[in-house]
Amino acid sequence: MHIYANPKRFLSLASWLTPLLFWSGLVLSLGPIAWGLFVVSPDRLMGETVRILFIHVPSAWLGMGGWTGIAISSAALLIWKHPLAALSARAIAVPGMVFTGICLATGSIWGRPTWGTWWEWDGRLTSMLVLLFLYGGYIALAQATSREGGSPKIPAILGIVGAIIVPIINRSVVWWNSLHQPPSLTAGKSAIDAEYLWPLLTATIGFSLLFGAIVLMRMRALIAEQQVEARLRRRALDEDVMRVTTSGMETA
Repeated sequence: MHIYANPKRFLSLASWLTPLLFWSGLVLSLGPIAWGLFVVSPDRLMGETVRILFIHVPSAWLGMGGWTGIAISSAALLIWKHPLAALSARAIAVPGMVFTGICLATGSIWGRPTWGTWWEWDGRLTSMLVLLFLYGGYIALAQATSREGGSPKIPAILGIVGAIIVPIINRSVVWWNSLHQPPSLTAGKSAIDAEYLWPLLTATIGFSLLFGAIVLMRMRALIAEQQVEARLRRRALDEDVMRVTTSGMETA
């Protein structure tokens, strides 16, 4: 991992890995989504609303996976002081929040015909909403510390502490009597028909690859932003030194 702590090495890797992840993710996600929307037959219980699962499930997975990535990056910053760890966590936060929002929106659309309401203070929905707020808080805190020159350890602590929400989301339908359906995929078992299962798994892989591409794009942008700021500070310092030198020569 530390071999890519150098921004130059990381950028060299990201330059070819980003398009690879993006285009392969686009193919693997759009294909199953089109299949789910136009080809698969309606579910016996959910009817046509089953089609939204091909977007809802990958979004839920990436909402939780995104915060897991923030927690891992935060731990790398606090324990190993990895120089790119803070940038990695910041890069993950925005797409993680977006996918969490998509999960909540598609879940609400699915819930209206299924439960008869757009929203229910169900354990799974409520914990996902808490995750959305955590993302918002993390983004605001990370931007504030970066802007004011604060320590990146402050948002890193939130990244690790906030990770407690991930297992809560995962187990919410087991721990509480919930309107949300129980887990459809468990270790070695699946309650999903193969007609839906394989396109759903493929879409999840595709969304994950797209997520990785977006994170790499954001990391490259953040590194470029830091490099520009460093050049501007050096130029301002050089101008100050030259001004002082010129002023001293004129006085002499």
